[in-house]
Amino acid sequence: MGPPLLRRVLRGAEGERSAAATLAAWQQYRHACELRLLHDPPAPGPVCNRSFDMYVCWGDAAPNSTATSPCPWYLPWHHRVQGGVVVRRCGPDGQWVTDGSGRPWRDHSQCEDTEQETPLQRQAWLLEQFRLVYTVGYSVSLISLLLALLLLLLFRRLRCTRNYIHANLFLSFVLRAGAILTRDALLHRHLRPGTTDPLQVLSQEAVAGCRLAQALTQYCVGANYGWLLAEGLFLHKLLVLATFSGDRCLPAFLLLGWGAPVLFVVPWVVVRYLYENEGCWERNEKAAVWWIIRCPILMAVAVNFVVFVRIVRILVAKVRAHQVARGDCRVRLAKSTLTLIPLLGVHEAAFALLAEERAGGTVRLVRLFLQLLLSSCQGLIVSVLYCFVNKEVQAEVRRGWQRCRLATSCPPHTARGPPRGPPRRPNRYVAVGGAHPHPTPQDPAGHPLAESCC
Repeated sequence: MGPPLLRRVLRGAEGERSAAATLAAWQQYRHACELRLLHDPPAPGPVCNRSFDMYVCWGDAAPNSTATSPCPWYLPWHHRVQGGVVVRRCGPDGQWVTDGSGRPWRDHSQCEDTEQETPLQRQAWLLEQFRLVYTVGYSVSLISLLLALLLLLLFRRLRCTRNYIHANLFLSFVLRAGAILTRDALLHRHLRPGTTDPLQVLSQEAVAGCRLAQALTQYCVGANYGWLLAEGLFLHKLLVLATFSGDRCLPAFLLLGWGAPVLFVVPWVVVRYLYENEGCWERNEKAAVWWIIRCPILMAVAVNFVVFVRIVRILVAKVRAHQVARGDCRVRLAKSTLTLIPLLGVHEAAFALLAEERAGGTVRLVRLFLQLLLSSCQGLIVSVLYCFVNKEVQAEVRRGWQRCRLATSCPPHTARGPPRGPPRRPNRYVAVGGAHPHPTPQDPAGHPLAESCC
């Protein structure tokens, strides 16, 4: 049974029964066929030999004849094609007739599920397009995040608590993108077109490397949500507390971002291994097992949404307190709000309200596409908003570029200038929307969400 036929069987299994149940039925069919071929008496004279071609069981066939075999009963849709047969030709030389690739020719058209083939093919095509979209999104995000991390670590003036938190958030996005791309590459390799043995294909999905990649992916996703929550809590404390020092909270944020995911990923791995140890752990058929991962992530999304609402209310109050013009007020609030959405992952709250179990048909596909698109591009958006268009980062890049040009254009003895004073300490306050945390005459609507938030 070649890969295209195998994929149709497994996709059909999704609607009728699980792929694991289909594999178990296929193994039973194969075992029964091998026993029958072993115990049946041999036919007299030259014949095309009995065999199991990984799809259906064949007995001996006379030369220059057509052999038929009933559709195999392990097919998930067998009740709809139980009257059909698979056809083979035995040549005059006592050898099975082959196709262009040298394999025995076989016509199994009567055993195909014509009722589901077209919808399944359309859905498979759509899912493949979705995979291409989020692969491009994660790849571009990965490149931009690595560059943003390099900038944060390269310039000393950018090293402060808020930027340490941003750097950890960027790193969590990097790990998430890398883990997802690696996992998909492993899954694609397990179902590569060159694999012809279906038992080999299905057993390769269960190898330790594939499951390890799946577990690491879940950890990286959890760490990403943990650092999104850390960003929200840091920003909220900065706004609410007048004398807030982020240095004392950094260890707690490190535990939240990198330590908390272990508390639910490890139990999920154990329970998954004990009660749902099927395939590469890419399917979640038992809701109770999946909720071990899903519940903490939904809690983080809910807390960040509450933090987002409180921050917006604080911004509204501060803008009104400084009597900013109505039009300017709306622009500032819109800019600050839109900038906060990717930083806190607020868009995930909308997908949490429309649960995957409640959505169906076109709505489910649209929800899946939007979630994959936004999740894959979130790292790119965050790196652009909080690093590449940040004025403090741009100023440091210009200084570094000027120093580099000066060092290459001037001799060593003239490149040395007068001793410089101590480096200016970067503003440790976080900002959104271009306003400095302390109001100035030029910025009457200042609020403690400064744009200098790389």
